Amino acid sequence: MNKKIIVIGAVGGGATTASQLRKLDDKSDIILLEKTSYLSYGACGMPYYLGEVIEEREDLFAYTPEKLQSKKKIDVRMQHEAVKIDREKQTLHIIDILKNQEYQETYDALIIATGASPFVPEIDGLDTIPSFTLRTVEDMDKLKNYLVTEKPAAGAIIGGGFIGVEMSENLTRLGINTCIVERSNHVLNIIDEESALKIQDHVKRKGVTLYVENGLHKVTSASEILLDNGERIKTDFILLSVGIRPNNSLAKDAGLTIGDSGGIKVNEYMQTDDPSIYAVGDVVESFDRIDGSPKQVPLAWPAHRQSYIIAKHLTGSPVSFGGMLGSAIAKVFDLSIGSTGLGEKELTERKMKYKTAVHEGKSHAGYYPDSKDVYVRVHFCPSTGKIFGGNVVGGEGVDKQIDVLSTAITGGLTILQLQEIETCYAPPFSSPKGLLNMIGYKAEKMMDS
Repeated sequence: MNKKIIVIGAVGGGATTASQLRKLDDKSDIILLEKTSYLSYGACGMPYYLGEVIEEREDLFAYTPEKLQSKKKIDVRMQHEAVKIDREKQTLHIIDILKNQEYQETYDALIIATGASPFVPEIDGLDTIPSFTLRTVEDMDKLKNYLVTEKPAAGAIIGGGFIGVEMSENLTRLGINTCIVERSNHVLNIIDEESALKIQDHVKRKGVTLYVENGLHKVTSASEILLDNGERIKTDFILLSVGIRPNNSLAKDAGLTIGDSGGIKVNEYMQTDDPSIYAVGDVVESFDRIDGSPKQVPLAWPAHRQSYIIAKHLTGSPVSFGGMLGSAIAKVFDLSIGSTGLGEKELTERKMKYKTAVHEGKSHAGYYPDSKDVYVRVHFCPSTGKIFGGNVVGGEGVDKQIDVLSTAITGGLTILQLQEIETCYAPPFSSPKGLLNMIGYKAEKMMDS
């Protein structure tokens, strides 16, 4: 009898896990459940569709249910919601939303890929103004319809994280007078302050108004909000971008362990407390590659890697998950900002001894046209040279520097070994000594003797 594997959730992690499983196993019965009517879409592309950089909505969708079913022989059930896990009987209770009928499926293995939902704070008067979040296709369509039909003149983004700053560019691109309200003392508060301030200054130069060390206190009318410091802002709508919460209720009700971040606790094979139940993606709390501490990273790369880990484990050729660095990047008007590993804030909180090597250079040879300024910060242990993380801001090639740094950390290179990385050179692309080579040379003078 064939093994039956049920995957709950069919966006990034869930659809990828089902697909990876089928690639490695052509015999098991794979059921893919999704409570919405949308499958495997590019959520990271939504700001650019709203800003009309991506013109066709359909370009965001990787697969249709029909295509996944016919090509991969996966039983795709859209608008079917998992409501209860009976671990003792290895049975999943499911509601067919369209028929409003509940039924049950037994399983040999269960994969929870329920993702996360936007955090919506309790704000007085929130229902009196058009307000939006941006997490799902429904969220995107709702905001898109508003932007097209109402043609707002002004918008307020609450939260200056990656989505917040990306949306500030895309709303500005539409001619909307945009502001960002951020509780921290700078936007992108997971990034080192020195790096984030470069983006912050750039955003302001592009016409976005910033209110930092501030928050949304209440909505006073359909066209005005009141900030914590008493300042009043005229706006036609607000976009709430203040974080997410893992959709952990199904796992919690089944008695599975939930971490402090709200993510489901898993081992190095993505198994929960129950060896027949796995979890993947934004609903997971895994661990940090640098120091092994719990870490919850709602990004695409971890979800895709975790999918492969689950598929390999279920098909008898296990590969362990090595943890997460949280490598991330964002385009913000004419600059990009990227980070990987631990930043100053995390290192300080964890009382880890570190030093920071900083280098400012050009994206390629200065005498070749159109070179851009690039600012690099890398944190390291001054006694061992272990690289903890870093961030990069610049007008070109930021992704290249972050990718090399992430590779160096993953490969266990020390800060001094960055000197040895033989990067390719020609004037249109780089300099004879790359930016991270220079970090390695500068760090040599900073090591403990």
